[in-house]
Amino acid sequence: MAIQMRNKRNVSFNTASMSDLVFLLLIFFMLTSTLVAPNAIKLLLPSSESRTMAKQTVTVYLNEDYQMFLEETPVTTEELHSGLLQMLAIEEEGSVVLRADQTVPVQYIVNVIDVVNSINNANQTRHKVILATQPAQ
Repeated sequence: MAIQMRNKRNVSFNTASMSDLVFLLLIFFMLTSTLVAPNAIKLLLPSSESRTMAKQTVTVYLNEDYQMFLEETPVTTEELHSGLLQMLAIEEEGSVVLRADQTVPVQYIVNVIDVVNSINNANQTRHKVILATQPAQ
């Protein structure tokens, strides 16, 4: 006598809840990635229509209070020279990205350029200074 079951077993996998999870994770990562700021120091950069794509080695910040930051660490001009000397000693070529607030006088920008040029002359290297800008509206 063969006993038969009334309810057949279904061996399929329901993926409806899986797609909900994927969309929730997608929304989570999209929201958190917009909160990550590439510039930890808030600056109002000057606007420009030109674009330069160069290898970024070191970043120097100049805020509206004329304070200098080397990779988010506050420095003086002497400390900037020694810090850049250590960071740029690894490579012969590279670029120093200067993120200066648009209200900073040109003399402070020239001081950073002079520091990089003195390092280039002392070590016979060819590091460039690139002034970071925001896209023009």
